[in-house]
This record gives sequence, C-alpha cells and structure tokens, in this order.
Amino acid sequence: MDLERVFREHLSSWITQLGPEGDVVLSSRIRLARNLDDILFPSVASEEQLLKGLAMADRFVAKSDRQFKLIRLAGIDEVSRQELVEKHLISPEHAEASPVKGVIVSPAGDISIMVNEEDHLRIQVLKAGLDLHEAYKLADEIDDELAAAMPIAYSPKRGYLTACPTNVGTGLRASVMLHLPGVVYSGQTNQIAGICGKLGLVIRGLYGEGTAPSGEIFQVSNQVTLGYSEEEILTHLTSFCEQIIAEERRLRQYLWESKRDEFEDQVFRALGTLSYARRMSSNEAMELLSRVKLGIDLGIIPKLNSVILKELMVVIRPALLQKIVGQTLGPQERDLTRAGLIRERLSQINS
Repeated sequence: MDLERVFREHLSSWITQLGPEGDVVLSSRIRLARNLDDILFPSVASEEQLLKGLAMADRFVAKSDRQFKLIRLAGIDEVSRQELVEKHLISPEHAEASPVKGVIVSPAGDISIMVNEEDHLRIQVLKAGLDLHEAYKLADEIDDELAAAMPIAYSPKRGYLTACPTNVGTGLRASVMLHLPGVVYSGQTNQIAGICGKLGLVIRGLYGEGTAPSGEIFQVSNQVTLGYSEEEILTHLTSFCEQIIAEERRLRQYLWESKRDEFEDQVFRALGTLSYARRMSSNEAMELLSRVKLGIDLGIIPKLNSVILKELMVVIRPALLQKIVGQTLGPQERDLTRAGLIRERLSQINS
C-alpha cells in the first residue's frame, strides 16, 4: 500500500502539518453558529422548512469560488458519516441519515459548514497548531459570503441569534486541541479543569461535548459568547492555552529528568509494540501513539517526525480505516488491519 498517497487522499491539511506550538497543540478550531431569520430553529422547524435551508446551502455552494462540495448525509452510508466525524468535519450528533442534514466541505478539509445541526449553519475552520486568529480570519470571510447569500438572523441588541442561549452574541466557539501527557501523568487533569471553569472555559474530550479524552488529548474552548467581542474571546483562550503549553512542557521535562529510566522504557516499549503487534484496538493504539509522540517531542526518538504520529492518530479510527482499505471490517478485522497499517507506516520511516 502506498501510504504516502493514502494519507494525502484521506487526511485534511490541518492533520498533515504541525503548526505553531505543534509539540503540544494539535489544532485550533473556530466555529460560528448562524441561523436563517425566516426559518424556525432546527429542533422545532418542519422538514419542509429545513429542506428550504438545505436548498439555500446548495445554491451557495453552486455560486461559491471556493470549490466547496455539499454532502447530503442521507445520501452516504454510515461509515462515510462516521469518517466525517473522525476528521472533525461534523459533530457526532450530526452524523445521522436525515434528509434535512448536510455538510459543506472544502477540498483541503480545513473548512466545513454543518447544515441543520443544532443551528441552521455552523461554520468550522481548522488550523494546525495554535493558530486561532488565522482560523477566525478565514471563518469571518466565509461568514461574510454566507451573509451575502442568505438572510442571517441577527439582533442589534443581542447579536447573532442561536438555538442555545450560551452561543447568543458572537455565536463564536473557539477551541484548541491539546496533547497533555505531562498533565495526565502528573495527576493534574482535575486541577486544569477547575481552572478552566473559573475562567469561563471548558475542557472536553477528543470529539468535544460529551466525549472522553483519548490518547491524553483534550479540547479547551470558551463557554459563553454573549457580552464579549470576538477578539476578547480569542485573546483570552490563546493566553490560557499558552499557560497550559508552558506547564505541559515543564511537567514533561520534570518527568524526563526525575524518572528518566522509567520514562524511556515506557516510550520504547510503546514503540516496540506499535512496530510489531499483530492486533490492536483503537484505544490501545491511541495510548501507545501518545506515548511515542511524547518521546519524539522530548527528543528520545529523534528519527521519527511528530506529524507522523499525529496522522496515525487519525487514520487508525474505525471509519477511516475501512475507507482506506475500501471494505467493511468487523471489530477483529479492524484490529488486525490497524496493527498492520501502523507497522507498515513505521517500517517505511525506519527503512
């Protein structure tokens, strides 16, 4: 299998790059919630109304110069819908075969617009590393283009009107995906979560609200938008993440210096398992990849590139794995295929 070609075809641009502070920050995401002013919110609108909104999105795509593609979720199979979730293009809640649901995606996979999720339109922009301001700049451009093509619900007093009251105002939810093994190993996860709550931020798992961390990966995002400007939200979150990054690096260095033999043993045991195992679940793979990525970032394994581990963390997930091999796989078959793909990728790098 030509894995270089496979990764290029299946992975979004933000996954194949490290970006600023890439040893700790995997990605930055901007999401803008928008609604149409002549249609009820999706939770109470009729199917006819929601189909009207979907038709507007279709016309927007047809006139756009960005080479967007509209995917109607009822027109693709379950594996394809889950693939969109695994690539962070749609939320887990949006991945259902409803005739009123769709998603607009860019060729590079860095932009998506969910149609008829909790809100009529949810613009998402993903960037590698800590790059919230650049992500917002692009999201703002898309927002202007949508506003020129559709009637967006806006109140001079309250700002953008959204289905959830916490999004009213700017409609902006900014989030940063962080790799925090130092925080986890040091037992400081609850402490960080407590600080987040006091600062009006929230920490969640790999796929956001309602999901658990995997591979020591967490998402930190703003909790409230009303009463704050976009710049204030972005600056506040960036500043907090910079503090987490500094603390994560300090904890990594402390663990490395104080428990070097134990730490090095764990890293190389993880690398050995990934290089030779014949069967592996996605949870086990995520934990082992997390450990090896940490070893790369600390310079323990200088030959490997950290972005390779970031890519593998995505392609080993169930739906993407089945897309890559081009067939439906049962759980045991996925475990075999996952282990084989990881072995092949690591052997190509080490050869």
